[in-house]
Amino acid sequence: MTDSHPALRQHSPSAERNREPILAVLRKVLPATGRVLEIASGTGQHAVCFAGALPGLDWQPSDLDADARASIAAWVAHAGLANVRAPLALDVHQPDWGVYAHDKLDKLDKLDKLDKLDKLDAVVCINMIHISPWSATQALFTGASRHLAVGGVLCLYGPYKRGGAQTSPSNDAFDQQLHSRDPAWGVRDMEAVVALGASVGLVCDEPIAMPANNFSLVFRKRLDAARV
Repeated sequence: MTDSHPALRQHSPSAERNREPILAVLRKVLPATGRVLEIASGTGQHAVCFAGALPGLDWQPSDLDADARASIAAWVAHAGLANVRAPLALDVHQPDWGVYAHDKLDKLDKLDKLDKLDKLDAVVCINMIHISPWSATQALFTGASRHLAVGGVLCLYGPYKRGGAQTSPSNDAFDQQLHSRDPAWGVRDMEAVVALGASVGLVCDEPIAMPANNFSLVFRKRLDAARV
């Protein structure tokens, strides 16, 4: 996909609003160079913003939705960025995320030999876990632990409950709206997400309060998680 026609470039007002605050966090926690996988990239606005501001990173966007992938590719072509790869059709539930150095695989079993290949330096996932079933969050953490290098980071952004309670009336209303769309969706308990990370060797830094009652959660892969 190389067509940068405006009709293909979807636009999210929320992505436009939150990209700079999220970028400020990413500048602090991502390495200067390395491989970053963005899961559920959506329109592609975040991908071009972050990759454009962090040119030393090799940015790999992804999304299950074909229209989203077309939008991502169109945004990348429009921005003329060389450090963003073609978007992947990635399902976190699948053990093979398709992010290996395929030229090194030959006929080896990808999963058995993964620890011998280049790992990811970071995984970024924005506004996904509340609009997907809990199984997707579980798969996200399992896959991130498997694919990240030791010391690599998983960066999440979105709304969370704290201590089982919503952090604002607007988040409560949003949560009810999500449940009405799909009972499996909803604003997640931050403590449950942090505990899930710890169970696969991903330890959470102090939560970072963000605008509009959101949070950034940054997890780091421990050495003893190398074989999770």
